[in-house]
Amino acid sequence: PGVVAIDVQPHDDDDDDDVASAMASSTLHNLNPNAERMGPQASLHMNLQAAKGLEDVLRTNLGPKGTVKMLVGGAGDVKLTKDGNVLLREMQIQNPTAVMIARAAVAQDDVTGDGTSSTVILIGEIMRAAERYLADNVHPRVLVDGLEVAKRAAVEFLDKFKLDINVTDENPDREMLCCVAKTSLCTKVRKGLGEKLTDMVVDAVLTIRNQQEPIDLHMVEIMHMKHKSEEDSKLVKGLVLDHGTRHPDMKKHAKNCYILTCNISLEYEKSEVNSGFFYSTADQREKMVQSERAFTDERVQRVIDLKKKVCDGTDKNFVVINQKGIDPISLEMLAAEGIIALRRAKKRNMERLVLACGGQSVNTVEELVPEALGYAGEVYEHVLGDEK
Repeated sequence: PGVVAIDVQPHDDDDDDDVASAMASSTLHNLNPNAERMGPQASLHMNLQAAKGLEDVLRTNLGPKGTVKMLVGGAGDVKLTKDGNVLLREMQIQNPTAVMIARAAVAQDDVTGDGTSSTVILIGEIMRAAERYLADNVHPRVLVDGLEVAKRAAVEFLDKFKLDINVTDENPDREMLCCVAKTSLCTKVRKGLGEKLTDMVVDAVLTIRNQQEPIDLHMVEIMHMKHKSEEDSKLVKGLVLDHGTRHPDMKKHAKNCYILTCNISLEYEKSEVNSGFFYSTADQREKMVQSERAFTDERVQRVIDLKKKVCDGTDKNFVVINQKGIDPISLEMLAAEGIIALRRAKKRNMERLVLACGGQSVNTVEELVPEALGYAGEVYEHVLGDEK
């Protein structure tokens, strides 16, 4: 016990060959006969060429004098842009290395909003410089270690060179913010438009900033007006709704307004289940129609009562912005009381209304109290072409 005996049998050279062939077969893999197999040097060269090729595409985009690229989609739609982020998202890249570089550049844009073309060009130049060292038989591992040392040195320099600007401060450096915005915008649009947009962008961010919370860029909405040119772009320090009033007698301009944001149906609604009304005489039908109408009129009257409660005897106006519908009869009742009413407002606008004007969104008529109302200094309707 405890002793292991190994019996070694004599064998000939043919047995050695069988063992060697068995060991060799275990390292073989079946490849697709149609696949293209590359050696280490060939694959390394292909990856370097992919990085340099992507760099050559975006090189001419960099800077204010960069060229504009035309992108044609599969459906024939045409885009003119020199924004590296748009180009990388729209281009159909097949090479895995180029795809990885494009993802790194897009991530840079998602974090900082700029630097996409610069990232691709920087990576391409690093690969171009590495190619010369590889031609001198320098091992790739040595190059990677050198790049790591250079990265740490670059980060250390940037930490000393950077200027800290906090837009949540009470008095941020607006001139410095304008310089940063202009540097970025002039690389994406022509110089005249970039200078015009610079002040608008900075003022928009300073308008929505809150010293206690991080900046929510969703509070800035870009609306496209097809009836005007790009030079007519302007910043509206308020909330722009892409729909107007639906009654000709309602006011087009009002000041000192109470704002009621609600999600209450002020129209006749069909039942959610299959149902029907049966009557034998015209009087019975008329009574059923009146009872249905009375259900909606009661809700409208509750809104009118709230308006009278807060506005009678003052110079205040009353605005109702409803996420659901308002039928013509209800619009007539509201217009007769001098109430401005908007129907079928978008959900995103309803959320912004509460943040911009105060108050709270109301979902039932039982919640109609003065404390739920917001306030706006001015409400007006602007018409562009056929759009209000």
